[in-house]
Amino acid sequence: MYDELKKLIDDSNNIVFFGGAGVSTESGIPDFRSVDGLYNQKYDYPPETILSHSFFMRKTEEFYKFYRDKMICTTAKPNYAHIALAKLEEMGKLKAVVTQNIDGLHQMAGSKIVYELHGSVLRNYCMKCRKFYGLEAITESTDVPKCTCGGVIKPDVVLYGEGLDDDTTKKAVRAIARADVLIIGGTSLNVYPAASFIKYFQGSQIVLINKSETPFDTDANVIIRDPIGQVLKEVVLN
Repeated sequence: MYDELKKLIDDSNNIVFFGGAGVSTESGIPDFRSVDGLYNQKYDYPPETILSHSFFMRKTEEFYKFYRDKMICTTAKPNYAHIALAKLEEMGKLKAVVTQNIDGLHQMAGSKIVYELHGSVLRNYCMKCRKFYGLEAITESTDVPKCTCGGVIKPDVVLYGEGLDDDTTKKAVRAIARADVLIIGGTSLNVYPAASFIKYFQGSQIVLINKSETPFDTDANVIIRDPIGQVLKEVVLN
């Protein structure tokens, strides 16, 4: 399977990568749905509730306790998957990374064209005056972070109950639709509407790199069940 993936990469200059939480687990960031993921840990409220727009508005202080504790990982560094994808872009083969992750590790590894469907913890903004802040506005504050104007600072991430950014969505769909090869990695493809983007692919080859089965396995030309960092290191970096 590794040889098949290597040949596809060698033969194409129009690849798009679509990734999820599994891309960052090798950097020490837990995913949501694994055995020890956030959905299987116990809090006063379920993570889906805490990470919702309505909860943020009603219980902002409680939201930030969870958010600082579980959604921000300042020590995380890009792993082999991030580094390999940045290299493929530098080689002119990879045209875009479409990610459901909010950790900014693709950019840290050097990727330039990254469509963050669910936003980024690195960006935050005042809900009153729209002034933007970096991550330190959250990490260096206690309780609810406030803007100089007095407004509440909100992470620029898509919470449950919020829609995806239109511009980011259009660019991601366009990139997927134009690709010859679509590499899907580290995602269960169960999160919608993001997972539905796969249906826009009109190319010839779909590669699925994921430890568990997905609803799109029957559409894939190549399926690899190994950790994505291990796979891309072997195929791209070695």
